[in-house]
Parts: sequence; C-alpha cells; structure tokens
Amino acid sequence: MSTAPHTLPAEQQANSTSEQRKRTRLVLVGTGSRAEMYVRAALGDHASSAELVAISDTNPGRVEYYLDLAEELSAETDVAQFRPEELTQFIRNNGIDRVIVTTPDYTHADYIVEALEAGADVVVEKPLTINAEGCRRICEAIERTGRGVVVTFNYRYSPRNSALKEIIQSGAIGTVTSIDFSWMLDTVHGADYFRRWHRQKENSGGLLIHKASHHFDLVNWWIDDVPERVFASGGLRFYGDSNAVGRGLTDRPERGTSDSAAGDPFALDLREDEKLNNLYYANEHHDGYQRDQDVFAPGITIEDNLALVVDYASGATLSYSLNAHSPWEGYRVAVNGTLGRVELEVVERAAVSGSTDQKNVVDPSATPVQEDDAVRINGERLILQRHWEPAVEVPIVNGEGGHGGGDALLLMDLFEGPGEDPLGRPSGYLDGLRAVAVGIAGNASLESSLPVRISELGLGADLTANRAADRASKAAVRRG
Repeated sequence: MSTAPHTLPAEQQANSTSEQRKRTRLVLVGTGSRAEMYVRAALGDHASSAELVAISDTNPGRVEYYLDLAEELSAETDVAQFRPEELTQFIRNNGIDRVIVTTPDYTHADYIVEALEAGADVVVEKPLTINAEGCRRICEAIERTGRGVVVTFNYRYSPRNSALKEIIQSGAIGTVTSIDFSWMLDTVHGADYFRRWHRQKENSGGLLIHKASHHFDLVNWWIDDVPERVFASGGLRFYGDSNAVGRGLTDRPERGTSDSAAGDPFALDLREDEKLNNLYYANEHHDGYQRDQDVFAPGITIEDNLALVVDYASGATLSYSLNAHSPWEGYRVAVNGTLGRVELEVVERAAVSGSTDQKNVVDPSATPVQEDDAVRINGERLILQRHWEPAVEVPIVNGEGGHGGGDALLLMDLFEGPGEDPLGRPSGYLDGLRAVAVGIAGNASLESSLPVRISELGLGADLTANRAADRASKAAVRRG
C-alpha cells in the first residue's frame, strides 16, 4: 500500500486516460465500521465500475486497518492514503470523481462542501448533517458547483419496507390520513449509541438526527409527502449518571474493556470482538477515542425516549416514538387511509440475553439473529385490511445479506447506476434534507416546548419544490 499525500505516481495518473479511467475514481473519508461495506463493494462486486483510489481518516491506525483489508481483497490494487486536511488537493491532483463520506455526523457538512468545491460528487452516509447551518452550507455548495450529493438510505431497499411502499403506492388503502410508527432499540443496540461519540448531541444531533433520520425518510418516501410542522417531547430517562444514581447503579467502571466490567450486561468489551478490537481498541492510542464508554457515565446529552407529532403537506399526521432501552428490538408501523389500513411489524431481536457467557450482536438489523423467546418470535409480518374486508397477509421476499438484502441493492444503485425504479428508492440530497429536517425541527421543539414549522428553519432549500433538482443531483453522481 502506498502513501500519497497529494499526487499519485505518474504511472497511476496515466490510467486516467486508459480503459481503467472509465471506472469512477473514488476516495473514502472516514474509517469506522460502516466503511467496510464500501471498501468491499469497490474492490469486489463493483470493481469493474469503481476504482478505490485512496482512504483517509484522522486516525492513521484505522486507515491501516482498511488498507490491509483492501490488499486482502485485491492484491493487485494499490490503494493510497492521505490526510483529511489534504482532501481538496488530492481530489484535484488525482482526478477523483466521487468522495464517499463515512465520518462522524458533525463533520459531514465540512467534507461535503469541500469535496463539491474541489470538483467531486459526494455519497454520504445518513444523516446529511446535524443542524440547519450545515443544511444551508450544503445547499449553497450544490447550487454553486452544480455537483451531486447522494445520501444513502439503505432501509428503503429492505424488502419489507419496499413491500409496504408498494401497497401504499398502489392505492389499496386510498389517501393516507395518518401514520403510527414506533421504533424499539434494545439494551444492546440502543445502549451502543450511549457508548460512542453519538452520546453528545453536538456530535450526532441526538437520536432524532442520527438514528431517526432513517425512519423519517421512510415515512416521507412511503407516503410521498413533505413534512411541515413538528412537535416533540422526550428526554434522557434511562441512561446517564443521574438515572444510574436513582437506580443504585453507582461505582461503575469507566469503560467496558476492563476486568472490572466483567458480568455487566451493559458493558462492551472490545477485546471479545475481533473487528472492534483491531479497528478501535488497538488504535485508540492515536487519538484517545474510546468505543466502549459506560452508558451510565456523566456527560451524555442525547435523549433515550422520544415522541413526535409531524404534520405533512397533504394533511396526513405522523405519530412517532423511539425507545432506546427496550427488552426487544424492532418496529411497528401502521398507515391509515381512506380505504383501509396496512400494518408492518418487525421483530429483529425477540429478547436480549443478560448472560455473561452469551454475547449479543450489536445491530440485529445488519446481522440477523435468532433469539426467540416463548412469546415473541423474530420475523416480520405485513397485513393489509381494506374497509369491509377481512385482513390479508402480504408476502415479503428477502434477499441475502444485511438489511434483508437491502445493502446489496443500495450498492448496485450507487456503483452501477439505477435503472427505472417504480418505487423511487434511490435518494438524493433533498431526500436527505427532508429527513434531517424533521429531526432538526424536533430538537428545536424539545428546547422550546413548542411546535416548530420546518419552513422557518432556513435549511437552504424549499422542501416542497419540484423534485427535478434532486433527480438531476442523483444523475450527476451516477455519471461520475
């Protein structure tokens, strides 16, 4: 593997005019767990259309982790590295077409704007950004440069979510009048947001931005509508030091990777997971970042219980709730219409084991598990019931891989370019903007205890405008 702070060697630059130059030249900025999906895709199934040129991060140890993975996946491919502060120069000097951003949420706006102005399109992991200022900066940069931005919403591609979209879009339930949506994160996956950098709202925007932007995008996409007004309520009621004291959980270890944390069901010992150990624990000496902080420690500023009412332009209303300390993981959504109702129930993990000798997968949606109990069973069920008719169950056909095969479909669209999709799953920057708009308005409502109109946030774009600009943005990114 090579280090290329500014310009690649002449022989690699020559490839720019060769047959290989027809592939989209990529750089990846950010080397957390999510980066692996893109590295494997670019060097595996989509190597004929994508060329991973370089990887960058503020932590050199994690960069080396992914450079080693790249060499393992494709020994003949020489992936370079550069420092994040050299992004503009690297893009311009090396003919980079697209930047994939998988950095912490609070950095997204900076990297997106810089990449656009340097002449590259951007693919960014959700959320688009965490606040109104970031939204404005991104929208202004898109307008100024004419470049494209895609926000990856892999939940759209999950077969069960696509099946729900098909029913609503078919008109089977008529005009949508309201949506009830509850999301349960369990005491493994939900707790994980309180171990990491996400635990501080200034880094992640809280769960209304980091996690729920997925959920708000689903609703926006399911009903093909635009959110207008948000009222929110919630707080930190389970995790954090004050809640721990109230339940007698005192004198706790500062982190899970310690012998003193053995037996604690809320502790994450990085040494017990090969990837987490090699990616984070072995590299924390570079920057001091600890991936396994105690969920009952001081300094947590995000909420773990949230409820929202969202009014849509069509007149439909969403009632949404999120709980991050549930004993099971999954979600329930019901969409009411003028002709009936459709319900989707998903159990991704039926029960969490508190046993010290049984380890639980952190994210059961990405890595399917089978942990049923006597009453609740892992699985999914989609039920349609029209007025004056009995209920019918609608079959869901899953694929292989994470999120029911949804990740593979997303990557196909990103790297090969989507064809005509009657469900409209490929997402652009306006989709990302509409999703974070609900969370940004929700955070403002939490602060004021009042409803917040999204149009008054000054996000930099008209969310109700014609979607031609969004389609053009997505097309620009596909062209590379």
